[in-house]
Amino acid sequence: MKHIRITVCPDLDRAPPFLRYLLDAEAHDEARAIDWNRGDSELSTHIYAIAGDGSRFAELARETTGVESVELSAAEARVSYALIELRDAELPIFGGSATAIDRTGMVVRRPLVYRDGRIHGHIVGDPATLQSTVDSLPESVSVQIDAIQQFPSADVNPATTLSDRQQEALRVAVELGYYDTPREATHADIAEELGCAPNTASNHLQKGEAKLVRAGLATFSSSL
Repeated sequence: MKHIRITVCPDLDRAPPFLRYLLDAEAHDEARAIDWNRGDSELSTHIYAIAGDGSRFAELARETTGVESVELSAAEARVSYALIELRDAELPIFGGSATAIDRTGMVVRRPLVYRDGRIHGHIVGDPATLQSTVDSLPESVSVQIDAIQQFPSADVNPATTLSDRQQEALRVAVELGYYDTPREATHADIAEELGCAPNTASNHLQKGEAKLVRAGLATFSSSL
């Protein structure tokens, strides 16, 4: 089983206005396609989180031919949410993409991240199916494969990079309230539970934390 990280660049000339808005780096900080559902052969439903002006997104979507309905939530909050229903046949960039990924042998991991004019995502599945999926995407989108890895990988689950002792130290730290505010435990408390010296417990925690933080920052920078 393989995991690939991809970057998608839609052709803005053929993209509907609301999609161009999601890809406009100056319009908002970031947007995410949280989930979607192709209820039948004609209609699909999508939910987006928008760290920016969700009202503008909703306005553009309502003006787009092929969009059946738009419902906006938390419009005044830092992150607003939009539920949009559209007709795939009238919006080929959506319909063609949906057809390409609607197959057995692979899954698209949610969410997709819209940042800096690109869409960043992850797909997991059989290598041959993944390749045929990429090849089947419509001409209105170009796809760059950023990484191909075995699944699970550190990108998908950074906990796989932790040693057994690091996992145990972090688990004990959480259970004792070391990461609570205010802090409920010390290195000495964790060391006593682990049966080691405080310096050793501190070392396990620092190494484990460093791996998780680096993995988290790498994921944030690239896509998710």
